[in-house]
Amino acid sequence: MSSASSSLFSCALINRDPSWFNETWLGRIKEESGANWRLKVSNLKKILKSMLEYYHDVLGHQISDEHLPDVNLIGEMGDVTELGKLVQLVLGCAVSCEKKQEQIQQIMTLEESVQHVVMTAIQEVSEPLCLSSRFSLLCINPALSHNSQCFVSLPIQQLSAVLEEKSSLQAETRSLKEKLSRSDSLDASTTAITGKKLLLLQSQMEQLQEENYRLENSRDDMRVRGEILEREVSDLQHRNEELTSLAQEAQALKDEMDILRHSSDRVNQLEALVETYKRKLEDLGDLRRQVRLLEERNTVYMQRTCELEEELRRANAARSQLDTYKRQASCGLGGGGRVMLQDQSLTRSLCPPLSFASYFPKLSSLRVFARETVVRLQSENKMLCVQEETYRQKVVEVQAELEEAQRNKNTLETQNREKLHEAHSDLQKKREVIDDLEPKVDSSMAKKIDELQEILQKKDEDMKQMEDRYKRYMEKARTVIKTLDPKQQPVTGTPDIQALKNQLTEKERKIQHLEHDYEKSKARHDQEEKLIITAWYNMGMVLHQKVSGDRLAPSNQAMSFLAQQRQSTNARRGLTRHHPR
Repeated sequence: MSSASSSLFSCALINRDPSWFNETWLGRIKEESGANWRLKVSNLKKILKSMLEYYHDVLGHQISDEHLPDVNLIGEMGDVTELGKLVQLVLGCAVSCEKKQEQIQQIMTLEESVQHVVMTAIQEVSEPLCLSSRFSLLCINPALSHNSQCFVSLPIQQLSAVLEEKSSLQAETRSLKEKLSRSDSLDASTTAITGKKLLLLQSQMEQLQEENYRLENSRDDMRVRGEILEREVSDLQHRNEELTSLAQEAQALKDEMDILRHSSDRVNQLEALVETYKRKLEDLGDLRRQVRLLEERNTVYMQRTCELEEELRRANAARSQLDTYKRQASCGLGGGGRVMLQDQSLTRSLCPPLSFASYFPKLSSLRVFARETVVRLQSENKMLCVQEETYRQKVVEVQAELEEAQRNKNTLETQNREKLHEAHSDLQKKREVIDDLEPKVDSSMAKKIDELQEILQKKDEDMKQMEDRYKRYMEKARTVIKTLDPKQQPVTGTPDIQALKNQLTEKERKIQHLEHDYEKSKARHDQEEKLIITAWYNMGMVLHQKVSGDRLAPSNQAMSFLAQQRQSTNARRGLTRHHPR
């Protein structure tokens, strides 16, 4: 390629359409030097870009990729094929601009072979354009008739009718030639007329031959055009089939994504359900802690009951001691009376009805003795009275203490009964709640475990199937893309599918974590259930013992002190046996 090729192309374009390719546009084309091929490539790129914009904006035609030249090859190596593509684009601009009539007339001045080559090049570039610009070359040629203009505008369906008319005209020409050969034997009078008719027929035959030539050329063009259209239709059908298969695969992938979204929603619901069961288990743990607190309170109440029984035993011992003191006091009073009676009897025995004079010395001595005895007995009596008074005061105090202890005992027993009754009712309610919760939790948890296991199995199967499908689809997509564009690199996974795979892996991790948590909660639940059952049986035994003690409480008042002590001892032994400290 010469150094002035870019300037030649730009000048040619300015001459074709100065309104588009103006001086301002020409100013952007830089002058080239022979060694700087990069500058040539830059100028050619600007020219090619302007021509493509002209085709798109002015002519309303999009140039296909196969007709686009590679300006790098033109500028660097002067490739003739790529240069021919660029010349084709310039010729297309020439025969489609406002001055196309002048350009076509200039083309008609060339040789016939050159005209044919130029027409073929223009047809290759201007196929999607309207046919008027393509066939206007034939209209300008003086050798072409008006029938060719009509034929150019005719569709393919009318071409067959024209060919039939041509065949009929040829048959008529043959018949006229036969008549002409037969008319040689006619007389000389008709020779002049026949000669004129012959000249007329010859001229008509020449016109028909020229028309036949034009029709054959048009037929060849139409045949080439039809073959090109058939190839394009077959390519479009193949492309349509491929796009349809890709659309079906995309729809299938979309359906699978919807299924996976539904599965992820189901997993979220199951996670929420597991959280609900965890909260219920925590509530159950709270109930168990409350049961333990009630058991501790029950043990405290039992210890208090034992202490009250011990105080009752002490009060009974004080009562027995008080009875002993009473008996001793009554014995002391009886002894004082007996002393007085003995004094009186002694006095009567010492004072018989004797004569005063004979017994005066004895009487004086007896009086002294009696006075001493009376004084001694009176002092003893006073001491016994004081002792009796002290004993009575002690008895009153002990009775007051005993009554106070009895009242305290009764108050504590009533409080203990009320608290035990409340504890029993609370335990009964808690037990009912536990009984209501445990079967439901056990049955529902078992069902949910089975459902989760089935869902996990189905999800694993679905994941395996989806991976197989995804691999098959990716292989199909790669093969289709390779067949469409072998130079294109193999596509990678779409971001939606990659994100979906990431979500599935996260869901699998969450499911494994939930399974692990479920195993831990199940083991903890079994252990807590065993502890609750053990505590329940122990508490039942204690409550049974307490109920039996409450039933025997009225009869305890009529029992003896030793029987009450034996009963309290047995109760304490039973308590220590069931609740070792």
